[in-house]
Amino acid sequence: MQVTETLNEGLKRAYDIVVTADELDAKVTEKLVEAQPEIEMKGFRKGKVPLPLLKKQFGERLLGEAMQETIDGAMSKHFEDSGERPALQPEVKMTNEDWKEGDDVQVAMSYEALPEIPEVDLSQISLDRPVVKADDAAVDEALANLAETAQDFKARRKGSKAKDGDQVVIDFVGKVDGEAFEGGSAEDYPLVLGSNSFIPGFEEQLVGVKAGEEKAVEVSFPEEYQAPNLAGKAAVFDCTVKEVKEPVAAEVDDELAKKFGAEDLAALKAQIAERLEAEYAQAARAVVKRALLDKLDELVQFDLPPSLVEAEAKQIAHQLWHEENPDVQGHDHPEIETTEEHSKLAERRVRLGLLLAEMGQKAEITVTDAEMTQAIMNQARQYPGQERQFFEFVQQNQQMQQQLRAPIFEDKVVDHVIDQATVTETEMSKDDLQKAVEALDEE
Repeated sequence: MQVTETLNEGLKRAYDIVVTADELDAKVTEKLVEAQPEIEMKGFRKGKVPLPLLKKQFGERLLGEAMQETIDGAMSKHFEDSGERPALQPEVKMTNEDWKEGDDVQVAMSYEALPEIPEVDLSQISLDRPVVKADDAAVDEALANLAETAQDFKARRKGSKAKDGDQVVIDFVGKVDGEAFEGGSAEDYPLVLGSNSFIPGFEEQLVGVKAGEEKAVEVSFPEEYQAPNLAGKAAVFDCTVKEVKEPVAAEVDDELAKKFGAEDLAALKAQIAERLEAEYAQAARAVVKRALLDKLDELVQFDLPPSLVEAEAKQIAHQLWHEENPDVQGHDHPEIETTEEHSKLAERRVRLGLLLAEMGQKAEITVTDAEMTQAIMNQARQYPGQERQFFEFVQQNQQMQQQLRAPIFEDKVVDHVIDQATVTETEMSKDDLQKAVEALDEE
Protein backbone atom coordinates (compact mmCIF):
# COMPACT_ATOMS: atom_id res chain seq x y z
CA MET A 1 0.00 0.00 0.00
CA GLN A 2 1.27 3.44 -0.91
CA VAL A 3 0.17 6.71 0.76
CA THR A 4 1.31 9.91 -0.94
CA GLU A 5 0.67 13.42 0.42
CA THR A 6 -0.75 15.73 -2.25
CA LEU A 7 -1.77 18.76 -0.15
CA ASN A 8 -0.54 20.25 3.11
CA GLU A 9 -1.76 23.82 3.33
CA GLY A 10 -2.79 25.30 6.65
CA LEU A 11 -5.14 22.71 8.10
CA LYS A 12 -6.05 21.20 4.73
CA ARG A 13 -4.65 17.76 3.95
CA ALA A 14 -4.98 15.46 0.94
CA TYR A 15 -3.48 12.04 0.18
CA ASP A 16 -3.50 9.49 -2.62
CA ILE A 17 -3.80 5.90 -1.38
CA VAL A 18 -3.00 2.94 -3.62
CA VAL A 19 -4.07 -0.54 -2.53
CA THR A 20 -2.47 -3.15 -4.78
CA ALA A 21 -4.40 -6.02 -6.32
CA ASP A 22 -2.13 -8.45 -4.44
CA GLU A 23 -3.05 -6.85 -1.11
CA LEU A 24 -6.75 -7.15 -1.90
CA ASP A 25 -6.33 -10.76 -2.96
CA ALA A 26 -4.47 -11.52 0.28
CA LYS A 27 -7.25 -9.87 2.29
CA VAL A 28 -9.92 -11.95 0.54
CA THR A 29 -7.90 -15.12 1.15
CA GLU A 30 -7.52 -14.18 4.82
CA LYS A 31 -11.29 -13.84 5.15
CA LEU A 32 -11.91 -17.16 3.43
CA VAL A 33 -9.39 -18.98 5.63
CA GLU A 34 -11.08 -17.50 8.67
CA ALA A 35 -14.52 -18.67 7.51
CA GLN A 36 -13.40 -22.02 6.01
CA PRO A 37 -13.96 -24.19 9.14
CA GLU A 38 -17.68 -23.31 9.21
CA ILE A 39 -18.45 -23.61 5.48
CA GLU A 40 -20.35 -26.62 4.11
CA MET A 41 -20.68 -27.39 0.41
CA LYS A 42 -22.15 -30.33 -1.48
CA GLY A 43 -19.51 -33.03 -2.01
CA PHE A 44 -17.26 -31.82 0.82
CA ARG A 45 -17.25 -32.28 4.55
CA LYS A 46 -17.73 -29.23 6.74
CA GLY A 47 -14.50 -27.22 6.86
CA LYS A 48 -12.89 -29.17 4.00
CA VAL A 49 -13.93 -27.09 1.00
CA PRO A 50 -10.74 -26.16 -0.97
CA LEU A 51 -9.76 -22.50 -0.93
CA PRO A 52 -9.73 -22.14 -4.77
CA LEU A 53 -13.35 -23.30 -4.83
CA LEU A 54 -14.29 -20.96 -1.98
CA LYS A 55 -12.62 -18.06 -3.77
CA LYS A 56 -14.53 -18.85 -6.96
CA GLN A 57 -17.80 -19.09 -5.03
CA PHE A 58 -17.43 -16.18 -2.58
CA GLY A 59 -14.41 -14.14 -3.71
CA GLU A 60 -16.30 -11.52 -5.67
CA ARG A 61 -18.74 -11.00 -2.81
CA LEU A 62 -15.89 -10.52 -0.32
CA LEU A 63 -13.85 -8.24 -2.57
CA GLY A 64 -15.84 -5.08 -1.81
CA GLU A 65 -15.72 -5.80 1.92
CA ALA A 66 -11.97 -6.40 1.75
CA MET A 67 -11.50 -3.17 -0.22
CA GLN A 68 -13.40 -1.11 2.39
CA GLU A 69 -11.55 -2.68 5.32
CA THR A 70 -8.18 -2.13 3.68
CA ILE A 71 -8.89 1.54 2.95
CA ASP A 72 -10.28 2.07 6.48
CA GLY A 73 -7.16 0.42 7.88
CA ALA A 74 -4.92 2.70 5.80
CA MET A 75 -6.78 5.77 7.11
CA SER A 76 -6.59 4.59 10.73
CA LYS A 77 -2.87 3.90 10.43
CA HIS A 78 -2.31 7.32 8.87
CA PHE A 79 -4.03 9.13 11.76
CA GLU A 80 -2.25 6.94 14.31
CA ASP A 81 1.17 7.60 12.76
CA SER A 82 0.64 11.32 12.09
CA GLY A 83 -1.16 12.10 15.35
CA GLU A 84 -3.60 14.27 13.42
CA ARG A 85 -7.34 14.34 14.09
CA PRO A 86 -9.80 15.23 11.32
CA ALA A 87 -12.22 18.08 12.08
CA LEU A 88 -14.96 16.26 10.18
CA GLN A 89 -15.30 12.87 8.52
CA PRO A 90 -12.62 12.69 5.79
CA GLU A 91 -13.82 12.75 2.17
CA VAL A 92 -12.80 9.53 0.41
CA LYS A 93 -13.40 8.59 -3.22
CA MET A 94 -11.99 6.18 -5.79
CA THR A 95 -10.10 7.91 -8.58
CA ASN A 96 -9.87 4.98 -11.03
CA GLU A 97 -13.57 4.73 -11.81
CA ASP A 98 -12.93 2.15 -14.55
CA TRP A 99 -11.54 -0.26 -11.94
CA LYS A 100 -12.01 -3.96 -12.56
CA GLU A 101 -11.02 -7.03 -10.60
CA GLY A 102 -7.28 -7.53 -10.76
CA ASP A 103 -6.50 -3.78 -10.82
CA ASP A 104 -4.96 -1.74 -8.04
CA VAL A 105 -7.39 0.52 -6.14
CA GLN A 106 -6.60 4.24 -6.22
CA VAL A 107 -8.26 6.41 -3.58
CA ALA A 108 -8.12 10.16 -2.84
CA MET A 109 -8.58 11.19 0.81
CA SER A 110 -8.94 14.79 1.97
CA TYR A 111 -9.81 16.43 5.28
CA GLU A 112 -9.21 19.41 7.53
CA ALA A 113 -7.05 18.62 10.54
CA LEU A 114 -7.83 19.89 13.99
CA PRO A 115 -5.28 22.53 14.99
CA GLU A 116 -2.67 22.35 17.72
CA ILE A 117 -4.23 23.99 20.79
CA PRO A 118 -1.78 26.15 22.77
CA GLU A 119 -1.41 25.72 26.52
CA VAL A 120 -3.08 28.32 28.74
CA ASP A 121 -1.63 29.31 32.12
CA LEU A 122 -4.90 29.31 34.04
CA SER A 123 -3.30 30.81 37.14
CA GLN A 124 -2.81 34.04 35.17
CA ILE A 125 -6.58 34.42 34.66
CA SER A 126 -8.30 36.78 37.14
CA LEU A 127 -12.06 36.77 37.57
CA ASP A 128 -14.58 38.64 39.72
CA ARG A 129 -17.39 36.55 41.20
CA PRO A 130 -20.50 38.53 42.25
CA VAL A 131 -21.80 37.63 45.69
CA VAL A 132 -25.34 38.67 46.63
CA LYS A 133 -26.84 38.14 50.06
CA ALA A 134 -30.57 37.61 50.56
CA ASP A 135 -31.50 40.75 52.54
CA ASP A 136 -34.65 41.18 54.63
CA ALA A 137 -36.44 43.06 51.84
CA ALA A 138 -35.96 40.20 49.36
CA VAL A 139 -37.09 37.61 51.91
CA ASP A 140 -40.16 39.70 52.82
CA GLU A 141 -41.04 40.08 49.13
CA ALA A 142 -40.82 36.30 48.65
CA LEU A 143 -42.93 35.77 51.78
CA ALA A 144 -45.59 38.13 50.44
CA ASN A 145 -45.69 36.16 47.18
CA LEU A 146 -46.09 32.91 49.12
CA ALA A 147 -48.89 34.42 51.18
CA GLU A 148 -50.64 35.44 47.96
CA THR A 149 -50.45 31.89 46.56
CA ALA A 150 -51.82 30.59 49.87
CA GLN A 151 -54.71 33.07 49.80
CA ASP A 152 -57.94 32.35 51.58
CA PHE A 153 -61.45 33.76 51.03
CA LYS A 154 -63.77 35.57 53.44
CA ALA A 155 -67.45 36.39 52.99
CA ARG A 156 -68.22 39.74 51.39
CA ARG A 157 -70.71 42.10 52.97
CA LYS A 158 -74.29 40.94 52.46
CA GLY A 159 -75.65 42.07 49.11
CA SER A 160 -72.19 42.50 47.51
CA LYS A 161 -71.81 41.56 43.86
CA ALA A 162 -69.23 38.95 42.86
CA LYS A 163 -66.15 40.28 41.09
CA ASP A 164 -63.55 38.58 38.94
CA GLY A 165 -61.19 36.80 41.34
CA ASP A 166 -63.88 36.27 43.96
CA GLN A 167 -64.99 32.84 45.09
CA VAL A 168 -68.68 31.95 44.73
CA VAL A 169 -70.09 28.93 46.56
CA ILE A 170 -72.84 27.45 44.37
CA ASP A 171 -75.22 24.55 43.91
CA PHE A 172 -75.77 23.75 40.25
CA VAL A 173 -77.57 21.30 37.98
CA GLY A 174 -76.52 21.05 34.34
CA LYS A 175 -79.07 20.10 31.66
CA VAL A 176 -78.86 19.28 27.96
CA ASP A 177 -82.15 19.36 26.02
CA GLY A 178 -83.90 19.85 29.37
CA GLU A 179 -82.49 16.64 30.88
CA ALA A 180 -79.92 16.58 33.69
CA PHE A 181 -76.76 14.70 32.68
CA GLU A 182 -74.40 12.57 34.75
CA GLY A 183 -71.60 14.51 36.44
CA GLY A 184 -73.30 17.86 35.80
CA SER A 185 -74.48 18.58 39.35
CA ALA A 186 -72.80 19.63 42.61
CA GLU A 187 -73.58 21.26 45.93
CA ASP A 188 -71.55 23.83 47.86
CA TYR A 189 -69.02 24.01 45.02
CA PRO A 190 -66.36 26.73 45.59
CA LEU A 191 -65.62 28.34 42.21
CA VAL A 192 -63.04 31.10 41.78
CA LEU A 193 -64.22 33.43 39.02
CA GLY A 194 -61.53 33.90 36.39
CA SER A 195 -59.80 30.61 37.19
CA ASN A 196 -60.99 29.12 33.85
CA SER A 197 -61.66 25.83 35.61
CA PHE A 198 -65.17 25.51 34.11
CA ILE A 199 -66.48 25.45 30.53
CA PRO A 200 -65.57 28.62 28.56
CA GLY A 201 -68.19 31.30 29.19
CA PHE A 202 -69.47 29.82 32.48
CA GLU A 203 -67.57 31.89 35.02
CA GLU A 204 -68.05 35.19 33.19
CA GLN A 205 -71.84 34.88 33.57
CA LEU A 206 -71.52 34.67 37.37
CA VAL A 207 -69.68 37.98 37.66
CA GLY A 208 -72.12 40.36 39.37
CA VAL A 209 -74.26 37.74 41.16
CA LYS A 210 -75.19 38.07 44.84
CA ALA A 211 -75.60 35.54 47.63
CA GLY A 212 -79.09 34.01 47.49
CA GLU A 213 -79.49 34.73 43.77
CA GLU A 214 -80.40 32.10 41.18
CA LYS A 215 -78.82 32.21 37.74
CA ALA A 216 -79.30 30.14 34.59
CA VAL A 217 -75.91 29.92 32.92
CA GLU A 218 -76.08 29.06 29.22
CA VAL A 219 -72.96 27.59 27.61
CA SER A 220 -71.89 25.19 24.86
CA PHE A 221 -69.48 22.33 25.46
CA PRO A 222 -66.32 22.51 23.30
CA GLU A 223 -66.27 20.33 20.18
CA GLU A 224 -63.24 18.49 21.62
CA TYR A 225 -64.83 17.89 25.05
CA GLN A 226 -63.67 14.64 26.67
CA ALA A 227 -67.20 13.27 27.05
CA PRO A 228 -68.40 12.47 23.50
CA ASN A 229 -72.08 12.62 24.52
CA LEU A 230 -71.64 16.28 25.55
CA ALA A 231 -69.12 17.51 22.94
CA GLY A 232 -70.52 20.49 21.04
CA LYS A 233 -73.85 20.39 22.89
CA ALA A 234 -75.65 23.49 24.26
CA ALA A 235 -76.31 23.27 28.00
CA VAL A 236 -78.01 25.24 30.77
CA PHE A 237 -76.71 25.20 34.35
CA ASP A 238 -79.24 26.22 36.98
CA CYS A 239 -77.09 27.81 39.68
CA THR A 240 -77.96 28.87 43.22
CA VAL A 241 -75.42 31.28 44.72
CA LYS A 242 -74.95 30.55 48.43
CA GLU A 243 -71.98 32.79 49.25
CA VAL A 244 -69.80 35.44 47.64
CA LYS A 245 -66.28 35.62 49.08
CA GLU A 246 -63.38 37.97 48.43
CA PRO A 247 -59.74 36.82 48.31
CA VAL A 248 -57.51 37.68 51.25
CA ALA A 249 -53.80 36.97 51.44
CA ALA A 250 -52.77 34.52 54.13
CA GLU A 251 -51.24 36.01 57.26
CA VAL A 252 -47.45 35.86 57.32
CA ASP A 253 -47.12 33.81 60.48
CA ASP A 254 -46.21 30.36 61.77
CA GLU A 255 -49.38 28.89 60.27
CA LEU A 256 -48.30 30.01 56.80
CA ALA A 257 -44.87 28.49 57.41
CA LYS A 258 -46.43 25.15 58.32
CA LYS A 259 -48.43 25.17 55.06
CA PHE A 260 -45.08 25.18 53.23
CA GLY A 261 -43.52 22.45 55.38
CA ALA A 262 -41.50 24.63 57.76
CA GLU A 263 -41.64 24.40 61.57
CA ASP A 264 -42.26 28.10 62.05
CA LEU A 265 -41.89 31.49 60.36
CA ALA A 266 -38.21 31.80 61.27
CA ALA A 267 -37.47 28.42 59.64
CA LEU A 268 -39.43 29.43 56.51
CA LYS A 269 -37.47 32.69 56.26
CA ALA A 270 -34.21 30.74 56.51
CA GLN A 271 -35.34 28.39 53.74
CA ILE A 272 -36.33 31.32 51.53
CA ALA A 273 -32.99 33.05 52.13
CA GLU A 274 -31.15 29.84 51.22
CA ARG A 275 -33.18 29.39 48.04
CA LEU A 276 -32.70 33.02 47.00
CA GLU A 277 -28.93 32.86 47.54
CA ALA A 278 -28.80 29.63 45.49
CA GLU A 279 -30.59 31.49 42.67
CA TYR A 280 -28.18 34.43 43.01
CA ALA A 281 -25.20 32.03 42.92
CA GLN A 282 -26.52 30.42 39.72
CA ALA A 283 -26.90 33.84 38.12
CA ALA A 284 -23.43 34.86 39.32
CA ARG A 285 -21.98 31.69 37.79
CA ALA A 286 -23.41 32.68 34.40
CA VAL A 287 -21.70 36.08 34.72
CA VAL A 288 -18.37 34.48 35.72
CA LYS A 289 -18.60 31.93 32.90
CA ARG A 290 -19.10 34.66 30.29
CA ALA A 291 -16.16 36.63 31.71
CA LEU A 292 -13.99 33.51 31.59
CA LEU A 293 -14.92 32.71 27.99
CA ASP A 294 -14.23 36.33 27.01
CA LYS A 295 -10.74 36.12 28.56
CA LEU A 296 -9.97 32.78 26.94
CA ASP A 297 -11.10 34.15 23.59
CA GLU A 298 -8.68 37.06 24.00
CA LEU A 299 -5.77 34.94 25.27
CA VAL A 300 -5.79 32.09 22.75
CA GLN A 301 -5.56 32.31 18.99
CA PHE A 302 -5.07 29.45 16.53
CA ASP A 303 -6.13 28.45 13.03
CA LEU A 304 -9.68 27.15 12.76
CA PRO A 305 -10.96 24.46 10.37
CA PRO A 306 -13.03 26.40 7.79
CA SER A 307 -15.57 23.58 7.51
CA LEU A 308 -16.37 23.74 11.25
CA VAL A 309 -16.73 27.54 11.15
CA GLU A 310 -18.95 27.39 8.08
CA ALA A 311 -21.20 24.69 9.61
CA GLU A 312 -21.49 26.63 12.88
CA ALA A 313 -22.27 29.91 11.05
CA LYS A 314 -25.06 28.20 9.12
CA GLN A 315 -26.50 26.77 12.32
CA ILE A 316 -26.40 30.18 14.03
CA ALA A 317 -28.06 31.86 11.05
CA HIS A 318 -30.73 29.15 10.94
CA GLN A 319 -31.46 29.41 14.67
CA LEU A 320 -31.69 33.21 14.62
CA TRP A 321 -33.96 33.12 11.57
CA HIS A 322 -36.40 30.81 13.36
CA GLU A 323 -36.32 33.05 16.45
CA GLU A 324 -37.30 35.98 14.23
CA ASN A 325 -39.93 33.86 12.42
CA PRO A 326 -41.52 31.79 15.22
CA ASP A 327 -44.57 30.94 13.08
CA VAL A 328 -42.42 28.76 10.79
CA GLN A 329 -42.07 25.44 12.61
CA GLY A 330 -40.49 23.26 9.92
CA HIS A 331 -37.62 23.83 7.50
CA ASP A 332 -39.70 24.64 4.43
CA HIS A 333 -38.31 28.12 3.98
CA PRO A 334 -35.92 29.98 1.67
CA GLU A 335 -32.20 29.34 2.00
CA ILE A 336 -30.77 31.39 4.84
CA GLU A 337 -27.65 33.37 3.99
CA THR A 338 -24.89 33.68 6.59
CA THR A 339 -23.51 37.13 7.36
CA GLU A 340 -20.15 38.36 8.59
CA GLU A 341 -21.69 38.67 12.06
CA HIS A 342 -22.72 34.99 11.98
CA SER A 343 -19.23 33.97 10.89
CA LYS A 344 -17.57 36.05 13.61
CA LEU A 345 -19.74 34.46 16.30
CA ALA A 346 -19.10 31.03 14.77
CA GLU A 347 -15.33 31.55 14.96
CA ARG A 348 -15.62 32.37 18.67
CA ARG A 349 -17.77 29.34 19.38
CA VAL A 350 -15.55 26.95 17.42
CA ARG A 351 -12.37 28.34 19.01
CA LEU A 352 -13.74 28.09 22.55
CA GLY A 353 -15.30 24.69 21.86
CA LEU A 354 -12.00 23.24 20.67
CA LEU A 355 -10.10 24.88 23.54
CA LEU A 356 -12.48 23.60 26.23
CA ALA A 357 -12.48 20.13 24.68
CA GLU A 358 -8.68 20.07 24.78
CA MET A 359 -8.62 21.31 28.38
CA GLY A 360 -11.18 18.72 29.40
CA GLN A 361 -9.26 15.91 27.73
CA LYS A 362 -6.00 16.89 29.41
CA ALA A 363 -7.74 17.16 32.79
CA GLU A 364 -9.35 13.75 32.15
CA ILE A 365 -12.82 15.19 32.69
CA THR A 366 -15.67 12.86 31.77
CA VAL A 367 -19.45 12.80 32.00
CA THR A 368 -20.55 10.00 34.32
CA ASP A 369 -23.44 7.62 33.69
CA ALA A 370 -25.23 9.11 36.70
CA GLU A 371 -24.92 12.63 35.25
CA MET A 372 -26.26 11.45 31.90
CA THR A 373 -29.16 9.66 33.57
CA GLN A 374 -30.04 12.83 35.50
CA ALA A 375 -29.91 14.91 32.32
CA ILE A 376 -32.19 12.44 30.52
CA MET A 377 -34.62 12.46 33.45
CA ASN A 378 -34.72 16.26 33.42
CA GLN A 379 -35.54 16.23 29.70
CA ALA A 380 -38.06 13.40 30.09
CA ARG A 381 -40.13 15.51 32.52
CA GLN A 382 -41.09 17.64 29.53
CA TYR A 383 -43.00 14.65 28.15
CA PRO A 384 -45.33 13.53 30.98
CA GLY A 385 -46.62 10.03 30.45
CA GLN A 386 -44.00 9.33 27.78
CA GLU A 387 -40.88 9.21 29.96
CA ARG A 388 -40.08 5.59 29.10
CA GLN A 389 -40.37 6.21 25.35
CA PHE A 390 -38.07 9.22 25.71
CA PHE A 391 -35.45 7.12 27.55
CA GLU A 392 -35.56 4.50 24.80
CA PHE A 393 -35.29 7.18 22.12
CA VAL A 394 -32.17 8.65 23.73
CA GLN A 395 -30.58 5.21 24.16
CA GLN A 396 -30.93 4.59 20.42
CA ASN A 397 -29.93 8.06 19.27
CA GLN A 398 -26.21 8.91 19.46
CA GLN A 399 -26.79 12.48 18.31
CA MET A 400 -29.30 13.11 21.11
CA GLN A 401 -26.88 11.62 23.64
CA GLN A 402 -24.19 14.01 22.43
CA GLN A 403 -26.58 16.98 22.69
CA LEU A 404 -27.23 16.09 26.32
CA ARG A 405 -23.60 15.26 27.15
CA ALA A 406 -22.00 18.36 25.59
CA PRO A 407 -23.35 21.03 28.01
CA ILE A 408 -22.57 18.84 31.03
CA PHE A 409 -18.99 18.36 29.83
CA GLU A 410 -18.60 22.08 29.09
CA ASP A 411 -19.85 23.10 32.54
CA LYS A 412 -17.47 20.64 34.24
CA VAL A 413 -14.54 22.01 32.24
CA VAL A 414 -15.56 25.60 33.03
CA ASP A 415 -15.72 24.75 36.75
CA HIS A 416 -12.28 23.14 36.50
CA VAL A 417 -10.82 26.24 34.83
CA ILE A 418 -12.44 28.59 37.37
CA ASP A 419 -10.94 26.49 40.17
CA GLN A 420 -7.47 27.08 38.67
CA ALA A 421 -7.99 30.81 38.09
CA THR A 422 -7.63 33.65 40.60
CA VAL A 423 -11.17 34.50 41.67
CA THR A 424 -12.07 37.57 43.75
CA GLU A 425 -15.51 37.68 45.35
CA THR A 426 -17.26 41.03 45.03
CA GLU A 427 -20.43 41.83 46.95
CA MET A 428 -23.16 43.52 44.94
CA SER A 429 -26.87 44.19 45.13
CA LYS A 430 -29.55 41.98 43.63
CA ASP A 431 -30.42 44.73 41.14
CA ASP A 432 -26.81 45.05 39.95
CA LEU A 433 -26.59 41.29 39.50
CA GLN A 434 -29.82 41.38 37.51
CA LYS A 435 -28.36 44.08 35.25
CA ALA A 436 -25.20 41.99 34.74
CA VAL A 437 -27.31 38.96 33.75
CA GLU A 438 -29.45 41.06 31.37
CA ALA A 439 -26.25 42.38 29.77
CA LEU A 440 -25.30 38.80 28.83
CA ASP A 441 -28.35 38.54 26.57
CA GLU A 442 -27.58 41.87 24.93
CA GLU A 443 -24.06 40.92 23.85
